[in-house]
Amino acid sequence: MLDNHQKNIATFIHLSTFSRFIIPFGNFIGPLILWIANKEKSPFVDGHGKQAINFQISILLYAVIIGTLTIPFFIFNIFNGIDFLDFNGFDNFSINIDKPSPLLYIGGGLGFLAIVGFILELLFIVKASLKARDGEEYKYPLTINFIK
Repeated sequence: MLDNHQKNIATFIHLSTFSRFIIPFGNFIGPLILWIANKEKSPFVDGHGKQAINFQISILLYAVIIGTLTIPFFIFNIFNGIDFLDFNGFDNFSINIDKPSPLLYIGGGLGFLAIVGFILELLFIVKASLKARDGEEYKYPLTINFIK
């Protein structure tokens, strides 16, 4: 039987991921400390701790992949438009604005995907916290199980 203490610890494990907005890498440090301190006391807390940490590691991996894909598109677009500003003395100064490169659209699409991913991450964390509060198990979607 789960008591309120176990439910509260599991809930705080999920909510501690929001500490990244205050402390660098708080989304790893907070859940890790709470999980390590309480994993032996309850299988329920142990399961929620593993899920929260695995989800944060998966999100980091996905962000690195999206960032790695996005950055080259912006760099290629910048070098493609080097002659954006054409300055040939004070009497002949012009700005050339052409249509954007398709690379910019691809990079922008990946950036939009990152924003949508961030919003979904926040929603999944809140949902996991509510499930933990109610004493239910929760598995984050798209999570790679690094810690089993």
